[in-house]
Amino acid sequence: MQWKHIAVEKGEGWALLTIQRPEVMNALNRETLEELTEVVDWVENEEDIRALVLTGAGEKAFVAGADIKELRQVPSSNEAERLAARGQALFSRLENSPKPVIMAVNGFALGGGCELAMSGDILIASEKARFGQPEINLGVLPGYGGTQRLARLLGKSMAKYLCLTGEMIGAEEALRMGLVQKVVPADQLLAEAKKLASALAEKAPVAMNYTKQAINRGAETDLATGLALESSYFGVVFDTEDRMEGMDAFLEKRKPQFKNR
Repeated sequence: MQWKHIAVEKGEGWALLTIQRPEVMNALNRETLEELTEVVDWVENEEDIRALVLTGAGEKAFVAGADIKELRQVPSSNEAERLAARGQALFSRLENSPKPVIMAVNGFALGGGCELAMSGDILIASEKARFGQPEINLGVLPGYGGTQRLARLLGKSMAKYLCLTGEMIGAEEALRMGLVQKVVPADQLLAEAKKLASALAEKAPVAMNYTKQAINRGAETDLATGLALESSYFGVVFDTEDRMEGMDAFLEKRKPQFKNR
């Protein structure tokens, strides 16, 4: 399938999505968000895709934010609220996808780009990456989940600092804070992301899905409820062919062949 603003590359068990609007630093307009929704639909229905990588075209930007020219034309507060809700729904779909999502942040990840990056499971950043929520400088606030995901990832005080100042941070600072999990040289970013995607594609898909759910849902509740959720999901995955295959492969000293069932 073909999309105007998103290129798709398929590998062995993984797909790479590249947002392609380099003339505006890959800014997210409505059309791009709609296409990304369609691509996510497609990825989730492709059984041979077990891991997803998302990046931006060019060397300067992952996604430098929303399309300000388009935002300037939003006619009312009601329409602005609907726009925010649509973006939040898409990013939440990525966050809760049954397949692991790797964000390969190659440059500026600002505003909606930072919010998009935070919806991934694992963030790998180029040494040239820059993160920030500069919406305050436009007289607005993050609308695609920035205030909420930053607070959960970095704590309320740091979320307030970044959102109130609009300050950008570099890749190493983002690593120190825990916003990203790995920083690599720019020319190694995609190779590293594809290598990780290939490794994840060999894991048990059902177990990965429930692992994500246990972490995402459990982190939003108290420890006792989270532990009950974990034990429940532990029971669910025990009733799968992949569990038997994984344990048999371990005992037989061979590589498991998971079937997603």
